[in-house]
Amino acid sequence: MRTQIRNARRLVVKVGSALVTNNGEGLDISALADWARQIAALRAEGREIVLVSSGAIAAGMQRLGWATRPQEMHQLQAAAAVGQMGLAQAYESVFSQNGLHTAQILLTHEDLADRTRYLNARSTLITLLELGVVPIINENDTVVTDEIKFGDNDTLGALVANLIDAEGLIILTDQKGLYTADPRQDPNATLISADRAENTALEAMAGGAGTGISKGGMITKVRAAQRAARSGAHTCIASGRESNPLLRVAAGEDIGTLLYASSTPLAARKQWLADHLQLAGSLTLDAGAIEALHSGKSLLPIGITAAEGDFPRGSVVACRDAHGKEIARGLVNYAANDTRRILRHSSAEIEAILGFVEEPELIHRDNLVVLG
Repeated sequence: MRTQIRNARRLVVKVGSALVTNNGEGLDISALADWARQIAALRAEGREIVLVSSGAIAAGMQRLGWATRPQEMHQLQAAAAVGQMGLAQAYESVFSQNGLHTAQILLTHEDLADRTRYLNARSTLITLLELGVVPIINENDTVVTDEIKFGDNDTLGALVANLIDAEGLIILTDQKGLYTADPRQDPNATLISADRAENTALEAMAGGAGTGISKGGMITKVRAAQRAARSGAHTCIASGRESNPLLRVAAGEDIGTLLYASSTPLAARKQWLADHLQLAGSLTLDAGAIEALHSGKSLLPIGITAAEGDFPRGSVVACRDAHGKEIARGLVNYAANDTRRILRHSSAEIEAILGFVEEPELIHRDNLVVLG
């Protein structure tokens, strides 16, 4: 019996485009109705559920008569605008039949990258849950650009799980779970029942991208589980075509793949830092600075060998080793040009070089999260 998600009181459920639109044929109302029935049953058990749903672009494509997913951003945004209307209407209808109200929330990365908007989104979602409403979240595809889009709703599901301190993330897909290799190509591939979300070997097993309708694939689901694990959330990847998948996963039944969190959850502010998908710049650290970060110390300018980007003070920047691997990220106390002037210098020299001192640290340890 899987206790990790069985004991979860707050769950995020993510459903993919292939399921929502029956592989691109149009909104699958019977599937939506079935999920609404199961979520209503979970609500009756006292659980709080947030639904992250793909499908707006795919639904819009069907309404517009497009057989293949367009590449141009403006066409994708147009399809999303058309499809989102039908998607919201369909969800409202099937949930109302089960005595539940829904709320539509469209998010972009900028909503979660800005600390104030992040906290506002969190407050709104928690209030809706307290009111017994089922929030239905999608990326705001009508306004996103390459610079701000989440990129896939698996990632969005993990970010929402972190945002609301959910204990579990259930990702419904058109596969039975994660296999040791692609079962469509390797007949010897076997289903992984459970593993640590932090196991980096899982990414190699996950393979490539998804179908022409869906944006992600198994690799995005594994990475979403790794991201969700940072706040202590356990992830189950299961087939949405199974009978009662949400109820069975929530009951602790051994279906799909459970990727459980095994590390200590990050503090809320550091979780927010870790969840940034776009960074304003990067700093290259020497070996001494890297050792200091792993010892829980702040980042000082003397340990920086280079600064890339044109970032203002207070930006979230990556901290990389000499090979470019990101080992940490944090809120930088000096703008890019000032950072370049004081790198390789001691904190005592900052005022003489710049004519002022904001802070003795380039990044204070309270505003820094170590990733690896």
